Amino acid sequence: MILNLAAYHFTPVADPAMLAARLRVRAEAADLRGTILVAGEGLNMFLAGPEPGVVSFVAELRQDERFADIVVKYSRSTSQPFGRLKVKVKPEIISFRRDGASPLEGRAPAVAPGDLQRWIQRGRDDDGRRLVLLDTRNREEVAYGTFEGALTLPIDNFTELPEALAPHREMLADATVVSFCTGGIRCEKAALWLRADGMDNLVQLDGGILGYFEHVGGAGYSGDCFVFDERVALSPALEPLRTGTAPADGAPAAA
Repeated sequence: MILNLAAYHFTPVADPAMLAARLRVRAEAADLRGTILVAGEGLNMFLAGPEPGVVSFVAELRQDERFADIVVKYSRSTSQPFGRLKVKVKPEIISFRRDGASPLEGRAPAVAPGDLQRWIQRGRDDDGRRLVLLDTRNREEVAYGTFEGALTLPIDNFTELPEALAPHREMLADATVVSFCTGGIRCEKAALWLRADGMDNLVQLDGGILGYFEHVGGAGYSGDCFVFDERVALSPALEPLRTGTAPADGAPAAA
């Protein structure tokens, strides 16, 4: 049985190349495969390997005070989903290419899964404003499933989101807009940048779709959630679309 991990954390990294080299050594020693992305704004990882290796890798990472609070999502699979280990230094840990979108000084406001479930049931937020759910994922992901009635955009890359959303901005002005993605990282960036660009009525779904599945199930959601590993997609019960993998112990790998 293979243990998979998915994690990201925004924090200042003064020397990304040095951190990347150190993490490569640790991952190789633990017999891990997957992808590690390092940038001046933080760390993003999708890794898999023997459970003792994964556990020791995470424990060592958390000894670095910058990553002491990193949230790690675990899942299990019957086979190794990655062919090799890739460690890369990038300008961003999730490419958005907009200034002012890195949440190093703090996150945009977020709504918890349980609160969003209540809003969906009412069709309004706690202040009585109408609710609009904004899907920040690409069209391939959306095809597997999304929240019922969500605003989806015809994008293939996350960098296209601001332009694709522009025609809808006026229509959204009187609503509470909740942006969401698979596991939260894109919402971190999109929500922060959009609020700075004038959408002060926008909040992000804390933990993304998979966090919502984990805490409240599939209320208000239609279909499955695409994930970036061999399971392909997960149902609201966190069951994989493809056979040969085990249901997650926590929220599965996501971005």
